[in-house]
Amino acid sequence: MLLELRNVSKSFESGEGQVNVLNDLSLQLSAGQSLALTGESGAGKSTLLHLVAGLERPDHGEILIKGQDITKLDDGGLAAIRRQSIGLVFQQFNLIPALTIGDNLSFQARLAGRYDRDWIAHLAQILGLETLLARYPEEISGGQQQRVAVGRALALRPDLILADEPTGNLDEENGQAVLSLFLRLIAESGAGLLMVTHSARIAAACETRRHLSRGQLQAFDP
Repeated sequence: MLLELRNVSKSFESGEGQVNVLNDLSLQLSAGQSLALTGESGAGKSTLLHLVAGLERPDHGEILIKGQDITKLDDGGLAAIRRQSIGLVFQQFNLIPALTIGDNLSFQARLAGRYDRDWIAHLAQILGLETLLARYPEEISGGQQQRVAVGRALALRPDLILADEPTGNLDEENGQAVLSLFLRLIAESGAGLLMVTHSARIAAACETRRHLSRGQLQAFDP
């Protein structure tokens, strides 16, 4: 099992008291599997991704990646897991303005010591970025920036891809194109995908779908 959440709970303090976001939630994801999580705004979808990425810690429960419970790791151990095993794709792109598109693509792979020139060239070709590698993020469109973010996450051949509304800033045509390329490349790499989205149409592209409501996973009902 690539990813397993066991009875994970998370709450936050607000002006009105404690807000329970996730309540004893359990989930499994196998290598090569794609799983979409839908839910209303504020349902806890992004919180769940942040927990799996080790960016936040649960109140209780276990989060296992390739059998290792990351809730027991210190900050350095969590950073190592993110660097070596997890590709992150977020709605905001988060490209580095001072780096060229080529350097943005290879950034995480170089950090992890897993730079593969041929694989990155393949990503650039599939994503339509071959002629843009010497440009900077401000010099390309939003759709192209999202493609760079997708390529960067896949460049180190991670075990697990976490995607938070990966096409949310794009129009429908560009969003569908990026999603199709994203899923194609994930299938090539053999990574598992956990994606959160508010869109039933986007969720339908994944093999498995679940709906997050009241802190628990429910059957997906488009």
